[in-house]
Amino acid sequence: MITQSYLTDLTYKINGACIEVHKVLGPGLLESVYHKCLEEEFRLRNINYKSELKVPVYYKGKEINCDFFCDFLIEDLIVVELKSVSKLTEIHRAQLLNYINLMKKPKGILVNFNVKNLYHEGQETFVNQYYDMLF
Repeated sequence: MITQSYLTDLTYKINGACIEVHKVLGPGLLESVYHKCLEEEFRLRNINYKSELKVPVYYKGKEINCDFFCDFLIEDLIVVELKSVSKLTEIHRAQLLNYINLMKKPKGILVNFNVKNLYHEGQETFVNQYYDMLF
């Protein structure tokens, strides 16, 4: 059974992998570089993930093919969206919230690698109504 506590533990594991990639590479690289290195770090840590997963979009009951992809889906539970930008904006947050709602996942993590301290400045976590239904 999936619980809020389980998602919290998984979030720590994901953040640990992101921090390791940031510690090794530092800020200032392209998002695609962090993405590939994070795939390797997830493999090394035995974290089950899907990369560049298509996000389903429905309009008036019909699925629309619009090539909308999230960066990572971890253990079919947590969406991870990567950025390498000078500052996270509301559009980045809205993008992640749309992903977790469209995919019906309880939690999302927005990670910005273009910071000095990833733990304090570079990650934001979001939950939705699917999270609230867990114990």
